Amino acid sequence: MSPVSAELAQRAKVFKALGHPSRLLMVEALGRGELCVCDLRDLVGSDISTVSKHLSVLKEAGVVSDERRGTSVYYSLRMRCVSAFLSCVGRYFDQQLEEQFQLFDDLRKKAGRPGS
Repeated sequence: MSPVSAELAQRAKVFKALGHPSRLLMVEALGRGELCVCDLRDLVGSDISTVSKHLSVLKEAGVVSDERRGTSVYYSLRMRCVSAFLSCVGRYFDQQLEEQFQLFDDLRKKAGRPGS
């Protein structure tokens, strides 16, 4: 595999890791600060085994890191730039929605004015 292909494969691994709603929810929460697995379990609403598998995928991709403290494991966002990217994606979709509302409003106004 060429160096460019290896780099693209690593990037693709990150996007695959982010490609599940539960993992995105956890990453967004971890962007606000570290959390223990129990907090992430409550957030996602899945069993601990499922949450652990999701965290393993994120950790393998380099998105999160973990630290054991006694009997608890705490996770934090290792790839801090992911928060900015997810915010960008959110703003994009907010803008798309706003544009659709504006278009709908314009169409409604035109329909209300005969001869326009």
